[in-house]
Order: sequence, then C-alpha cells, then structure tokens
Amino acid sequence: MNKSDSERIATICKGLGYKISEKIENADLIIINTCKVRQSAENRVYGLADKISELKKANKNLKVVLTGCIVGIETGILKKDQEKLEFIDLFLNIDNIDLLATFLFPNKNFDHSDTNSYLEIKPVYKSNFQAYIPIMTGCNNFCSYCVVPYARGEERSRNSKKILEEAEELILNKKYKEITLLGQNVNSYKYEKTNFHSLLSEIDKIPGKYWLRFITSHPKDLSDALIKTVENSKHITPHFHLPVQSGDNEILKKMNRNYTIEYYKELIEKIREKIPNAAISTDIIVGFPQEAEKQFENTVKLFKEIKFDMAYIAQYSERKGTAAARLEDNISALEKKKRKTVLTEILKETALSKDKKGIGKVVEILATEWKNGFLLGKSAHYKTVKFRGSKKLVGKFINVKITDAQFWGLKGKMTNKKRPLNLKPLNK
Repeated sequence: MNKSDSERIATICKGLGYKISEKIENADLIIINTCKVRQSAENRVYGLADKISELKKANKNLKVVLTGCIVGIETGILKKDQEKLEFIDLFLNIDNIDLLATFLFPNKNFDHSDTNSYLEIKPVYKSNFQAYIPIMTGCNNFCSYCVVPYARGEERSRNSKKILEEAEELILNKKYKEITLLGQNVNSYKYEKTNFHSLLSEIDKIPGKYWLRFITSHPKDLSDALIKTVENSKHITPHFHLPVQSGDNEILKKMNRNYTIEYYKELIEKIREKIPNAAISTDIIVGFPQEAEKQFENTVKLFKEIKFDMAYIAQYSERKGTAAARLEDNISALEKKKRKTVLTEILKETALSKDKKGIGKVVEILATEWKNGFLLGKSAHYKTVKFRGSKKLVGKFINVKITDAQFWGLKGKMTNKKRPLNLKPLNK
C-alpha cells in the first residue's frame, strides 16, 4: 500500500514542478512515506535524524515532510516521538496529501474541494508493466496487535467504476502485464452493490494477456464466492495470501482475529479442493504476549499440516495504543528468535519439497528484473524464478523449464515449449 501511496505523492510533486533527485544530497524536498506495522519500520524513520539534520544545515531551503501510517488519523504522533523528529517540517496525514501544495507554496491559492479521496489521485507508476491499484483503505477489524485502524481509519472503498477505468487504461491502452489490487482487507471491499468478488469478475472480463492479483485477505472474510471467482477466472492468479497469525485458538482470541484454527483449516481445504495445488502464503507472529510453549507448538503443528508455500514470520513487537500493548510482553527476545527459527526450518523443508515437484516442468514467468546476465521473475503462483536471458525481456511473459529448486526460489532455462493453460498448477 505504501508503494502505491508513494506513486500518488509523486504525482502531486510532479504537478508542482518537482522532479526526482537521484541523490538525497541534491534534494530540496524530502517526503518520508512511512509504515507503522512493525517497530523496526518506525525505528528506521528515527534513524534518519542525523543524516537529514546535516542535509538541512547544508541546504537551508530543504523541506522535509513525514506522511504515511506513522502520522495516524486518531493517534497522531505522540509528543515524545515528535521530539525525536525535530528535523521534520510538516506532519501530513496521507488522506490530506493534496495539502502538500499549500505547505510548499503558501502564497498561492489551491482548490482542494475536488479531492474526495487521495486514492483518486492518478499515480506516477514506477513500472511500465506492473501496477498496484488500491481499491480500499483502512480497517475495521481492530486486531489487538495492529495499529492500522488507528493509522488508516475505518474502511473506505473506492468507486468501483473508477477502479475499473484505471484497470482498463492500464491493460487495454498501456498493455500492463500484472495488476495487483490492494487493501488492508481487500475481501471487505464494498461499494454500493459491488462487492470484492464481483469487482474481480468485472476486471477479469477485460481482454488481454495479463495477470490479476490481490492482497491482503482476512480469513474470516474470504467467501466461497471469491474462491469460485478465482477458480473460474481467466486472469486471476491461483495464489492466496491468508495471514493466520497463530495456530492456537486462545492466542487467536487474544489477537481478536475472530476465527478459529478449525475454520482456517476448512478454508484451506475449500481452496485446494476447488483450485488444486493453489499457492498459499501466510503471516505469523511468534512470541505474542503470554504465548505458552504449548500454544506455540500448535502453530508448529499447523505449519507441518498446511505446508505453506511461503510464510512471513515476525517476532511480536509492542505497538503503542493497541490492546495487546496492555498485556505483559513476557516472551524474551531470545525465545522469540528461537521460535521464528523453528518455523523457518519447517517452512524450508515443506516449501522446498513442494517446489522440487516442479523440476522438469515448464512454467510461465513474468520477468521483472535483470542482473548480471540473469532474469528474475514470478510465476502465477508467486514463485521466484531465476534464469539466464536478455535485459530486453524484462516485462515480458517467458516460458521457463524448471531445472532446480532452492529455498529462496527456482532456477530454470528459457524454452520454446508452451504451457496450454498458464495458470494451471506448476506441480499438478
């Protein structure tokens, strides 16, 4: 979401006559777009203090703006946090990013009456073949460890017609190859009579050669209708990112996740029944306050049973203002690290075992990066593949025969052999 926000910020800056500086030392305007999900992200902002303070001494005209999740809608920035950020000239909520113009040019009059949502600002896309389209922002779930509802506010969905117009412009006119729909909880998208699965269906009808992805889904809101939509689609990739967060029901209750592990496993079964070998990734928090060893073992059991394709494992860190912050953080840093290592080793074993089944098979890859003679890209199942090829192939679909599987991804070589149905499972 932050990447997409930055593209909209770039639009405003471009309209005001600014251009991107290759070096921060040459900048007259620095905009820091922040994430507040984890403490480490917030700490990186504080870590900029010395460098930017020195830049401001060298350039008296330098302006520094802080926006994004750290500038919360309800919580704002605490006074003691502001003291760490004296180098910031303006704290600006992302919803009010259009007010940047008034700050930079106070003697000019700007009309802000036409701005219903910052999401309607046309972005300056960083890529010419991949695009993020935010369809909603905010969250109503109030998971006990999460600051998003305070930082982003309540859920607000974009006009479905405008989303469809943006997708059509990218796919039909600009020939983009990959579209990713974004939201803190995309499943809960609702604009008038259009819900998420019906929005997906409408975009899927757009003709052309492209992939359609979406993140992030909350398990409690992933419907049978959505699974069916993915199953019957032409362009939606068979990859579900479903953050489970814990494998223990008591911890899930403390997290205010509003589902049980039994429900989660049934959901995975539904997906795999309708879309065999669909890729499933997840988020996990280890060391949640008062997480007993037995409760962690339930997460270990879940990892072994589900066999995730990928998991993003985070060690719990307290976020000010959340319900979990009122609980005693009684799990040591050493124990959190140990638990993360245990899950990582299981993931390595299960994910690698699944990926090895693809060796010798041909898979379609969207090449996204070139470095030292090799291309990197993603499959429809969001598997990373490395293969030798020309830089000119970046942004194109390429058929690759898989030759090796490693934990970080797959290796392969280009082939003229084609897959009849590019979205069918790699290891079917």
